Amino acid sequence: MTRLTIDQMLEQARAALRRVYAFEIPQAIARGAILVDIRPQAQRVREGALPGALVIERNVLEWRLDPTSSARLALAVDHEVEWIVVCSEGYTSSLAAYALQQLGLRRATDLVGGFHALRAAGLLSIGTSAAHFAREAASLAAV
Repeated sequence: MTRLTIDQMLEQARAALRRVYAFEIPQAIARGAILVDIRPQAQRVREGALPGALVIERNVLEWRLDPTSSARLALAVDHEVEWIVVCSEGYTSSLAAYALQQLGLRRATDLVGGFHALRAAGLLSIGTSAAHFAREAASLAAV
């Protein structure tokens, strides 16, 4: 097995992805993409929330999004879901999205610049316009 440096691994992961920029997120949400915030809880507390995103910490990501997993989320309906993985700055998310692609989730990708890019673009609440978010909010309101 060939040994890679982390920089080489990151380059390999990014070469396989069609990464998304913050300005593309509104269109991605409109077509049904789902934002996945993989930042650890301490980082989310320090940096702030990403409303409308699914919060799935990195250590369980593959189990929650693989549609063949017994631990999958209800939104992980098939291999065609468009997952956009978000971390703080867009490094860990590239590795995570690449791992999802290796599971056959071919539309998985990540956000260039991560949470910080969304904040700089004024798009932190864009996830609240997602169809899955609206469904969940409506079901909670009915309770």
